Amino acid sequence: MNMCNHGATVVPIRDEESGSSIKTRERFFVLSHFICLVKEIGIEDHRKVVHSIKVGIALVLVSLLYLLQPLYDRVGENAMWAIMTVVVVFEFTAGATLSKGLNRGLGTILGGGLGCLAALLAQILAQKAGGTGRAIAISISVFIFGAAATYYRLIPSIKKKFDYGFLIFILTFNLVAVSGFRGENIIKLAGKRLSTIAMGFLICVFTSLFAFPVWASDELHHSLVSKFDKLALSIEECLKEYFQETEEKPEGQANTHLNSYKSVLHSKAADEALANFARWEPWHGKFGFSYPWNKYLRIGELLRELAASVLTLRECLQSHQQSPLCLRLIAKEPCEEMGTLICSTLRELSDDIFKMRKFRRQESIFQSDTLQTTGQELHSVMRTFVRGTLASKNGDVGDLYPIATFVFMLMEIVYKVERLIKEVEELGGSAGFRSQ
Repeated sequence: MNMCNHGATVVPIRDEESGSSIKTRERFFVLSHFICLVKEIGIEDHRKVVHSIKVGIALVLVSLLYLLQPLYDRVGENAMWAIMTVVVVFEFTAGATLSKGLNRGLGTILGGGLGCLAALLAQILAQKAGGTGRAIAISISVFIFGAAATYYRLIPSIKKKFDYGFLIFILTFNLVAVSGFRGENIIKLAGKRLSTIAMGFLICVFTSLFAFPVWASDELHHSLVSKFDKLALSIEECLKEYFQETEEKPEGQANTHLNSYKSVLHSKAADEALANFARWEPWHGKFGFSYPWNKYLRIGELLRELAASVLTLRECLQSHQQSPLCLRLIAKEPCEEMGTLICSTLRELSDDIFKMRKFRRQESIFQSDTLQTTGQELHSVMRTFVRGTLASKNGDVGDLYPIATFVFMLMEIVYKVERLIKEVEELGGSAGFRSQ
């Protein structure tokens, strides 16, 4: 018999070990991809994880109004208002939760009360003028209160603190007043809804304040401290790059510290929001009632002005017109001394605010005699530049402009640091910082 079968199809035998290794690599790839995805969405920040768990717990607790029959018999379909309250009110910080919760409560009470009053007055009017008169009365009340609340909502001082409360007032008043036209016993219905909203608010407050709370006051305090450090790093890197002993800088050179000032420039909205939420928080830790948060905002404003000056220094580095290296090296020593003085003082102020202790100027390196000495050195350097350029036949006065601008902005930064010191000293007195 011929054992050779020409044209037969060869079927490969699968290697079990090879197949298992492929599956292992695939599982490892999926796991690593999942870990990378989790890091991208910020799960590595444990506070975000804790906040997500807290919201989940609050939703479970408020859902019991639906899930448990005895509670559902008492509140009925109004339990949905408690769930809506938790979803809308629960914020990342305790101050934001209290702010939105109290605004929602006050807006609901005032809107519901005035809405019920408008509905009752319209019902009384209907006995004389009929259904048409009742509809006209409700429409007039909706127009008056809606327009008045919207006008006050646009006032900046009110909008900053009570915008959400006025929004809830307008919504609740319209719902109650218009519902009273078709429904009966509107007061009882409004009372049930208000009670379920209060339940949702209490669950939010309890979970936010007593389960790993995140305080807006702590966030603002640490944010202010970090701004000093960021500006000090940026100034150091600007000086380092400007006086490096090479005419050509490598293309694509990037330094994360050099652009740290940008986050300070765009911090106004976040600072104002945190300060507003901090005012709603109860006494906790080192922050009591009537704490001078306005001083934090003032210091933040000065830090943004300082960041703008650092931006000008950064523009000096990127300008197409630069002073010759020889001129820059002449000014290097006094400018670096001035930069060291500025950065050390900023870090000293940062440390004092972080530890909540008073700044003592007499023990600081930022003293008037040191400042005057370094300033005189810079002025003498600039006079040397001018005399040397005018005495030289080949000298170009235009070569002085870039280095003169850089030195001038460095002096401006010194004056702004002086203003910062005064504000920090006032903060220490107003907030009751401890002595050294």
